[in-house]
Amino acid sequence: MSVQVAQPGQPVLELKALRKSFGETQIIRGVDLMVKGGQRHALIGPNGAGKSTLFNLISGHYVPTSGEILLNGASIAGLAPHVINRRGLSRSFQITNVFPRMSVAENLRISIMGRHGHRLTLFRSIGSLGAVNDEVGEYLEKLRLTRRRDSLAGDLAYSEQRILEMGMALATDPAVLILDEPTAGMSRDETAYIVDLIRRVAEGRTLLVVEHDMDVVFTLCDQVSVLVYGEIIASGEPAAVRADKKVQEAYLGEEVQG
Repeated sequence: MSVQVAQPGQPVLELKALRKSFGETQIIRGVDLMVKGGQRHALIGPNGAGKSTLFNLISGHYVPTSGEILLNGASIAGLAPHVINRRGLSRSFQITNVFPRMSVAENLRISIMGRHGHRLTLFRSIGSLGAVNDEVGEYLEKLRLTRRRDSLAGDLAYSEQRILEMGMALATDPAVLILDEPTAGMSRDETAYIVDLIRRVAEGRTLLVVEHDMDVVFTLCDQVSVLVYGEIIASGEPAAVRADKKVQEAYLGEEVQG
């Protein structure tokens, strides 16, 4: 599996004066954000802050009202999601997004085939896709889903579905992976497992993560940005953001005390 490793410290994903309005309602209000190569960058903020809207703008599901989105220096603002994916950015969703009536291996195979330029067709034997099948096996092993290879995705436990979805995003071999609440709805043990998995499988990639669990944020990520009412109010290393009075007042409150 090839990995598109970004140069550490160089800007990979940049948002410049980004705005999004729905009618007269402004949701994203002039966001500036820089994610550098190799960073694990968390985006946090209260409910309604605009985090999901920002992710939808970055991944091409929404078109900005104004501003720029740059991936490796090239504009991706307004491009279709599949085009953005081909340029090296992939995402997981807040709600599990797998093909429930296909097997685990088939879900991964679809993502890998797309990267290799193959299309699903009735006239192509899956057995003829040797390199693709080899990669499916590698991802199953890396995700620790080998024993679930032939299980229908819809029959997996919730945490396993989230793991599969993340694997599908990784299987497109992105330079930048954005994860939308990867541990939502999980137990403490499941959360710890997912955090360890992210560390392992996303090594060498740039991550942008939306996450509500502050323990996850402050242990997994090396940079944190705080979005409140559509604006970034703080950005920096976790300890500095945690100590920021504006952040404490606007979002973290008492949970950062003591």
